[in-house]
Amino acid sequence: MARPGAAGGLERGVTDVALREVWLGRVWRIVSCRVLEDSNERIVLWLPRGSAGRFPARADGSEIRIPANEWRLADRPARRDSLAVFRAAARHSIWHFWADDGSFAHWYVNFEQPLRRTPVGFDFQDEKLDLIVEPSGAWRWKDEDELETAARVGLVDADEVRAEGARVLADWPFPTGWESWRPDPAWLLPKLPDGWDVV
Repeated sequence: MARPGAAGGLERGVTDVALREVWLGRVWRIVSCRVLEDSNERIVLWLPRGSAGRFPARADGSEIRIPANEWRLADRPARRDSLAVFRAAARHSIWHFWADDGSFAHWYVNFEQPLRRTPVGFDFQDEKLDLIVEPSGAWRWKDEDELETAARVGLVDADEVRAEGARVLADWPFPTGWESWRPDPAWLLPKLPDGWDVV
C-alpha cells in the first residue's frame, strides 16, 4: 500500500497504473496515473498534466461521448493536474483540480460503477452525470443531457444515477483532506503499463 509521505513522496515505492473505462468489452478511455493510496477504504490516484491517455474517436478525429459499436482510440495526454479519490464500493469518485497558480480550483464528482481492480490498474464505467463543487460550496450538475441519452439507449439507469447524486449532496464529503496535496516535483510522468489494451 502506498501512502503520501510528509514531503509529498511515496513511503513504499512508486506504482504507475492504467485507469480505464471499459465498454462493450473494449477499452473506451484510458489514462496513466500514479497510485498514492491503496487501502481497504479508498484508492487515490494522481493524474498529472501530460500523462499518457487515449479517448474514443471517429475516423475524422472527433470525440465520441456515448459508447457505440465502432470507435478507435486517439492519443490525448491529460490536460491538467488532477487527483481522484475512489471510496470502496462507491458509485462515484471525487476528483480534485488545481488552477495554474497551484491554488485549489474545484471538486468534480464523477458518477460511475464501482472501481474494479485489474492486472494493469483499475477499470470503471462512467454513468455520464457529473457534479462540480466550488470551494465556496456552490455546486452545479454537468452533462445531464448525456445521462439522458445514455439512459435512452440502455447503458445506464438515470434514476439510480440521480439517487447517487442526491446521496453525495446529503453526505457532503467536502473537503476530502487532499486539497493541499502536491506531488514531488522530481516525479516523472506515469506511464501506461504493458498490456493496457487487454480486457
